[in-house]
Amino acid sequence: MKKINLPKGTVVPNHISIIMDGNRRWARARGLAPVEGHKAGYAAMKEIMRSSRGLGVHTLSLWGFSTENWERPAHEVAGIMQLVYKALQELKSELVKEDIRFIHLGRKDRLPSFVLKQIKDLEDSTKDNKSFVLNLALDYGGKDEIVRAVKKIIDSGVPSTEIDEKLIDSYLDTKDQPYPYPDLFIRTSGEQRTSGFLPWQSIYSEFLWIDKHLPDISVQDVYEGILDYSRRRRRFGLDDKESHFTFMPSVAAKLEINWWRLSKIPKGEFASYVASHIKEQWGVSKDLAKRTAILMCQAIADQEQSKWVAAKSSLVEFYRLIRDEVKLAFEPKLVAELQISLWKNSKDFEKAGVSAIEESSRQLLSEVYRISDFQARKAAHLMALAEVEKQKAVSGKGEEHWGKAEEYLTGYYKALKDRIA
Repeated sequence: MKKINLPKGTVVPNHISIIMDGNRRWARARGLAPVEGHKAGYAAMKEIMRSSRGLGVHTLSLWGFSTENWERPAHEVAGIMQLVYKALQELKSELVKEDIRFIHLGRKDRLPSFVLKQIKDLEDSTKDNKSFVLNLALDYGGKDEIVRAVKKIIDSGVPSTEIDEKLIDSYLDTKDQPYPYPDLFIRTSGEQRTSGFLPWQSIYSEFLWIDKHLPDISVQDVYEGILDYSRRRRRFGLDDKESHFTFMPSVAAKLEINWWRLSKIPKGEFASYVASHIKEQWGVSKDLAKRTAILMCQAIADQEQSKWVAAKSSLVEFYRLIRDEVKLAFEPKLVAELQISLWKNSKDFEKAGVSAIEESSRQLLSEVYRISDFQARKAAHLMALAEVEKQKAVSGKGEEHWGKAEEYLTGYYKALKDRIA
């Protein structure tokens, strides 16, 4: 297993659950039989399993076959079961070597005997492994799991007065696991529903929908999924532990427009405008605002001359000071790179297009403010529109573009505050 480096401060989910979807659609799109899609999906699943461990994930739950999947054509079901059998045989040595505990989730009474025998062998031979857990859901349904748990409770003669959440946990398929509740729930193929996968366990899971079919999922997708998870603020029904940003959207927008418009005035005077904006946006001390303003001014001057390496150097120090003061978890070097990407796309907006600016903005906001990509989209869209209006104004296309830029910036700061306050 190769360890994959994540940015410093990344919060890695202990448990990831994945609905592996899209094998048949992937195959049909290529004129192949469904079983070929399942084979390609299995290859992707192995990479997901290995990369997840390399990224520090302890428990991985994969849904391979549902209680409803028996309704598929008999030959396809037979092909899937043969593939499952071969996969379990192939994985045994790796599970033992890497200290991975294998656990089957779902019914055992309807699976073919040859598959069931392999499942029992894997569960028995890995029951004492502790470093990782691999849950494979076969003939699994969320309602079915809960019904089976209730029946076991009744059959055990437990009085109703003793039934609570902890007891029910102990009768579910994920019982006796260190991390039974998925932190991150992923579904591939663009579908946006849970379909009943681990419904009891997923009440506080963070959800991530990936457009790609399973066979096209890569290590990079898992990497980016963990980064997106790390940016989210998990409240569990409570209030935030983090301090809130208190900037006023209209004030922050006006201060930023001021230094956008006055970038050609004397350096010292320009820095004071930038410092005022930094103080309002980040809520830092007057002294730190002045220090960081100098760095930002230098970065701006360098980017205007396309001195990107020099600009990045100033930005790294700027974001390091901001991070240490505001106590955020982003990586300064990564944020500096994302800021440079945004500046490059904005500077050449007619060639790059609004979508490229928006994507750069989204990545920057997600990383800096630790919000999900989904949560960052609205603010990123407004920032992209503001950047375009700014470039139009700077290039002499009309004074009215400054007004539009300020309007979009105000909307941007409002959308941002709605997410991080």
